[in-house]
Amino acid sequence: MTRGRWADLLGLVCRLALGGVLLVAGLLKVGDPTGSIQSVVAYRLFDYRVSEMIGLMLPVVEIALGLLLIVGLLTRWSAAVGAVLMLVFIAGIASAWARGLSIDCGCFGTGGPVDPSDTAYLTEILRDAALFAAGAWLVVRPRSLLAVDTVLFRRPPAAGSAAPESRHTAPSVPKGAS
Repeated sequence: MTRGRWADLLGLVCRLALGGVLLVAGLLKVGDPTGSIQSVVAYRLFDYRVSEMIGLMLPVVEIALGLLLIVGLLTRWSAAVGAVLMLVFIAGIASAWARGLSIDCGCFGTGGPVDPSDTAYLTEILRDAALFAAGAWLVVRPRSLLAVDTVLFRRPPAAGSAAPESRHTAPSVPKGAS
C-alpha cells in the first residue's frame, strides 16, 4: 500500500472516530434537553440562560458535525469545528477538575454532580485530546477514503497528465499548429 493510500485510510479512521463520537454524543443528549442543560450548568461557567442555550444547541451541532464527518462532506471545515469543540471540552473538564468540582462531564448524556471517586477527568481529557488530534489531521489533510468530498470536489488532472478530453471543451491544439 502506498504512503498516500495509508494517509487516505488514516483520514477515514479519523473521520469515523471524530464523527462517530460527535454523532453518538449528540443523539444521546438531543432527546433529553433538561439533562443536556443540567450537564452544562454543572460546570458553573455560565449563568443559567447561557447554559440553557448551550445545552439546547450543542446536541444539534454535534449531530450535524458527526453526520458531515461520517459521510465526508465539507471535511476540512467540519473537522476544524469538531477540533475546536474538543479544545473547549478539554478546557471545561480541566476547569472543573482544577476547581475541585465532582461532576460527570455529560459528554454522552446527562452529566452533573457525582461522588468524587466517580470522576474520570484525566480519561476524559485524554479521549478529547485524541479526538482533537483526529480533527487536526483532517484539517491538515482532509482527503480520505469513501468521502463525498472526493466525488464532489475532484481536482482537475495535473498539466501534462493523460486525462481524457471532456466532450464539453474544444480539443487542445499546440501553439502554431493549424
